[in-house]
Amino acid sequence: MQQLIRHPLVLLVVSFAFMSLAAWFGNSVLRKRMALDEDSRDDFRTVQGATLTLLALIIGFSLSMAVGRYDQRKNYEEEEANAIGTEFIRADLLPEAAAAAIRSDLAKYVDLRIEYYQTRDTQRVEQINAATSELQDKLWSAARSGVVTQPNPVVALAVAGMNDVINTQGYTQAAWSNRIPVAAWIMMILIGVFANVLVGYGAKNPSSKGRFLMIMPLTVSISFMLIADIDTPRNGIIRVVPQNLISAAQSLHRP
Repeated sequence: MQQLIRHPLVLLVVSFAFMSLAAWFGNSVLRKRMALDEDSRDDFRTVQGATLTLLALIIGFSLSMAVGRYDQRKNYEEEEANAIGTEFIRADLLPEAAAAAIRSDLAKYVDLRIEYYQTRDTQRVEQINAATSELQDKLWSAARSGVVTQPNPVVALAVAGMNDVINTQGYTQAAWSNRIPVAAWIMMILIGVFANVLVGYGAKNPSSKGRFLMIMPLTVSISFMLIADIDTPRNGIIRVVPQNLISAAQSLHRP
């Protein structure tokens, strides 16, 4: 299930197949075995309306969750860029040797952060994370050595800035891992299947199933794809562009 929701286009095809099969089952199988008479139609409409409303609410809430996480990832990208740029400036407060080491490593660090946002290769992500952790150790050691050499409140600002650089990277990692739970996806898909069964079962004209019974499965499937696309940081079409980090890298690499 996790692999399915990580690939929005595959989810679109699979969910459309399930939803279409559910609508066909309701119209061609369930309707023939349990015909819906006029006395029961009002009760059926109540159940159908409640199910469709519940599906719409769950889709709406899930989309809101996905958009909130997308906005969170964008905000942390901005915070990372600001923290790196600020620390690059505060490095001037440290002794010259430590300042030069920090500026050089920060230029490499921001390039790694940009690649983290842009790559789709999971193996490369692991390599980036390892290299990022190694660079963080070097940056922290350089900042700490500067404070040991000249312990004063002004130099401490550089250490605080380095702490922000490391913290914002951790916040970004957490935001990229924070996604809609699999249980919520399972519940949403099941309710979508039941809703399509009811739509097919309630269709009066059997000849309409070839035309109109495809609308509901397609609409639900596109909604699922949109939610998965926004909620998937790497494999989706809608992704966070590290524009702030790219701007920061241009400033750091400027001679």
